[in-house]
Amino acid sequence: MTHPKNVSEAEGIDLSKLPRHIAIIMDGNGRWAKKKGLPRLFGHRAGAKVVQETVETCSHLGIKVLTLYALSTENWIRPKTEISGLMKILGHYLRHELPSMMKRNIRFMTIGDLSRLTAAARKEIDRAKKETENNTGLLLNIALNYGSRAEITNAINRMLAEGCTAADPETFGRYLDTADIPDPDLLIRTSGEMRISNYLLWQIAYSELYFTPVLWPDFHAPRLYEAIIDFQNRHRRFGGI
Repeated sequence: MTHPKNVSEAEGIDLSKLPRHIAIIMDGNGRWAKKKGLPRLFGHRAGAKVVQETVETCSHLGIKVLTLYALSTENWIRPKTEISGLMKILGHYLRHELPSMMKRNIRFMTIGDLSRLTAAARKEIDRAKKETENNTGLLLNIALNYGSRAEITNAINRMLAEGCTAADPETFGRYLDTADIPDPDLLIRTSGEMRISNYLLWQIAYSELYFTPVLWPDFHAPRLYEAIIDFQNRHRRFGGI
């Protein structure tokens, strides 16, 4: 994709007020495909292209962390053919985009339980993590087989196993999948749905929420700019006046 030479000037973005961490619930692939009379997997493939564009845009802007909700713990009830297709799309994306990640100094990581993913998908995930582990630019964090209630429950169990009987929020945060990652400043959900869907429930306590009716495969860079500008026009009080 081609970016404007001066994004802040072209799009009205203040580069001094960027959200440090953007989290996105990428919703609407299936509805996008249905509207076009296509199978759902066509929507997921189109959505993968927007992931690529979003990652490039965030890297270009200087966003520090981008967390994308790719597969929830509840998504396994979908047809096996769709889940299988998603695994193949994930593997293809990582193989295809790894050279770009290296070129752009992007570090790749995941949150969630990877044990239910296919061996082929886990192999590509491990490879991308290993090859990008020393990169210092954008942290691309993909939530796979992730559910916030499961994450919180697992964190409690780890604390108990270590003999911890009391903890403050900072201590508890170190047991979450997102330990050492700043909480999201901005949470975006596409497709018009206005719910959190078990996503980063602990971490978004003070995040700004942005809901858009745009389906994920249509959420191109200008739509992301709109969300960032909306964020920059808000006054974050964190409980203060």
